[in-house]
Amino acid sequence: MQEKAKKFRKTAAIAALAFALSLAAAFTGALDVFELKAFDLLSRNLNPEGTSPGIVIVEVDQKSIEALNNQNISWPWPRQVYAPIIEYLSEADAVFVDILFTEPSSYGVEDDLLLSEAVRKAGNTYFPVFLTNKEKKLSEADRAFMRKLALSSDVSADLVYSSAVTPLDIYKASVKGSGNVMIKPDEDGVYRRIPLVFRLGDTVIPNFVLDYLMTSGLVQYRDGSFYAQNTEIPTVKNSLMLRYRRDKTPFLKVSAINIISSYLEKDFSKKPSLEKEFFRGKKVFIGYTAPGLYELKPTSVSPVATGVHIHATTLDNILNRSFIRPLPEIYLMVFMFLICSVTSHFVLRHHSVYISLTVFSLASFTALSVPVLLFMNGLYIRAIFPLLSVGISFVFAAAYSYATEGKERRFIKRTFTQYMDSTIVEYILRNPGVIKPGGQRRRVSVFFADLAGFTSLAESLPPEQTAMILHTIFNSFTEVIIRNKGVVDKYIGDAIMAFWGAPLEGEDDEINACRAALQCVGKMKEINRDFQGRGMSSVGVRIGIHTGDAIAGNMGSDRLFSYTVIGDTVNLASRLESANKLFGTQIIISEATRVKTRGLFITREIGLIGVKGKSEAVRVHELLAGLGGEGYTETTVLFHEAVMLFNHRKPDAALKLFSAVLKRDPGDGLAVFYKKRCEELLSNPRLTEKDNWNIIRLSEK
Repeated sequence: MQEKAKKFRKTAAIAALAFALSLAAAFTGALDVFELKAFDLLSRNLNPEGTSPGIVIVEVDQKSIEALNNQNISWPWPRQVYAPIIEYLSEADAVFVDILFTEPSSYGVEDDLLLSEAVRKAGNTYFPVFLTNKEKKLSEADRAFMRKLALSSDVSADLVYSSAVTPLDIYKASVKGSGNVMIKPDEDGVYRRIPLVFRLGDTVIPNFVLDYLMTSGLVQYRDGSFYAQNTEIPTVKNSLMLRYRRDKTPFLKVSAINIISSYLEKDFSKKPSLEKEFFRGKKVFIGYTAPGLYELKPTSVSPVATGVHIHATTLDNILNRSFIRPLPEIYLMVFMFLICSVTSHFVLRHHSVYISLTVFSLASFTALSVPVLLFMNGLYIRAIFPLLSVGISFVFAAAYSYATEGKERRFIKRTFTQYMDSTIVEYILRNPGVIKPGGQRRRVSVFFADLAGFTSLAESLPPEQTAMILHTIFNSFTEVIIRNKGVVDKYIGDAIMAFWGAPLEGEDDEINACRAALQCVGKMKEINRDFQGRGMSSVGVRIGIHTGDAIAGNMGSDRLFSYTVIGDTVNLASRLESANKLFGTQIIISEATRVKTRGLFITREIGLIGVKGKSEAVRVHELLAGLGGEGYTETTVLFHEAVMLFNHRKPDAALKLFSAVLKRDPGDGLAVFYKKRCEELLSNPRLTEKDNWNIIRLSEK
């Protein structure tokens, strides 16, 4: 529990630090320019496609200028040139003229009168005003015109201007409405948002298109917000974030000369190339698009755009309620916090490079995909900073892990992989508390293997060769034990101790221990063939396995680490290994071990043995082979019948069967042992009258 609390505190500290730095980057504006570029990237790839059919842009383009120039009408055009355009657009729902008529026409007053009259008759035309902070005194007519445009005093506005450039007085009474066309780009010069209201003195002036929307009832202001058909228009500081269409031609475009030509054709009773009814019910913008006549205004989807395109997009967003709705910053903060916490947790918990890179990839994918999915659904959360959170938290967690826990882990891995399976090592790495000084009660299977005949072999060889032979045998046994998920505890002279069940307990611990014992016997046969080929005597192996409770843990000192198991279970396993000499067997396992092997091995019951220090006898078995082992079935059945007769106090009948077993296999040590026992009982029948007559005392060896 303390270890988990410690890990939690480490994770929380790393996550908090990463989160704090991410927040600092997000809210100090240090990386805002990158966030703006990320918004542009999302807009170019995810904004809606298609053309808005209800909006038309009439372009004063190079084609129109050249056409009229060929008719001796030079640029700038007389005002009366716009009159037939306005008249031809009289059936449009609204006409927004994004051209400033603030100075008298150089062609005289009559020129302005002709355009003013056309505007008055159409009754659907909006002229712009240009708010400014330059010193410019407003006339009484200007003030009256601005008061006429003013919105309710309940509307709040953040952008404040001191003066305005208005249309000529001759147009003030003719236009249906007006509004401010002066907009400023973001800090990098790109137009991504547009204010809807502005303050001029004591009045609030609407945006160019907002005046039309409010007077026509398409937009209302209530409860501190603007609503389009009961849908709140999302604004930040009174500014609408624009959702530009991705198409190169998001709006229908008509050249001004085409309208003038159609007007003249209709006047001469010819079929016009562009019917007047085409504009019925549409919203039309008139603006300059000829090179040199307009200021380039880059947007989030195009490096080249015009002011009239920006105003048309504003109207399109509001009419179609196609908004990019910025989410409150609290959502960004929560998202960043989750990213920092999850990334730090997994990097600190899993120290594999592969897992760390996988976590980084998944976290990065999540940090990118969430803003993308939101953007596709008209919701905007800043995209750069969640990704930055991934990077910061990953670097901090990885650096901390490498500098502190990584050092400890490398020590553990380097130390433990020498004598235990990698699965167990990974468990220790995830739970380092198991190797702290002290121990825990665990159910373990303890394995002892001793070399029989090695002492005689060693006496006939030089010490160096003896050490090399011992190394060869232990190396083979160690690989077998580790491969079967065991832990090599220690080497004791020519013996080896191992165990299963600690620090990681598995369902197949007893099976793995028995399988390792059989494989060690098989390895010893291979090694003996090599010895015989070199003229050396063979070496036998005796193995004992017992399953029971023991204390497992680091039993070493501050200087010397020793992860081991201690207790009666260990002592009994050692005694079982020694008992092989008495019974002439190679592998003895206890009943506690055998019952957990699920019948996967061929065994022979040895019987009950009495061990010094234990009040109860222990039933033990000889482990012969894995299930299906060749050459054991018939002999084993015969042996079991003999043991059953022996246990029923019929030594004479048992002796015959044990003799039959020995005829089949004269080298069967266990049959030899029982044959002698039967002969002893037959020579002294009174022995069977004792209650514990069939308990084999290991002191008898």
